[in-house]
Amino acid sequence: MELMAFAGLFLSAFGAATLLPLQSEAVLVGLLLQAEYSVAALLVIATLGNVLGSAVNWWLGTYIEHWRHRRWFPVSPEKLAKAQAGYHRYGRWSLLLSWVPVIGDPLTVMAGVMKEPFWSFLAIVTVAKAGRYLVLTGLTLGGLQWL
Repeated sequence: MELMAFAGLFLSAFGAATLLPLQSEAVLVGLLLQAEYSVAALLVIATLGNVLGSAVNWWLGTYIEHWRHRRWFPVSPEKLAKAQAGYHRYGRWSLLLSWVPVIGDPLTVMAGVMKEPFWSFLAIVTVAKAGRYLVLTGLTLGGLQWL
């Protein structure tokens, strides 16, 4: 049963980091409230899944421009240029917002488009994603006594 819970959390966190509309936060809160699982394990699994999902976005971003002149390409040249300008203006530190709903996933794709080095991408996104799950855990469990 524990393996199923951890796998479900990992998959929801991974999927939520891609452009899929999944809610890993709800899964994490549900598992935390059950009080049957290690809080540290839940945090690590949620963070790992979410960061790996973001890494997929980064990887897709590194290849997305190969298709930007196709009619079926989902983003207009103007919107792509605007996104690139925004990322260029704020740089890699904008990835600290990768946890924010709606803008976080496109930011991780744009990091790939802008050829952000993978290791700096990974470090910043891990801090952002882990921070979000830590705050959520603290709010769910009523403070920091769970540490």
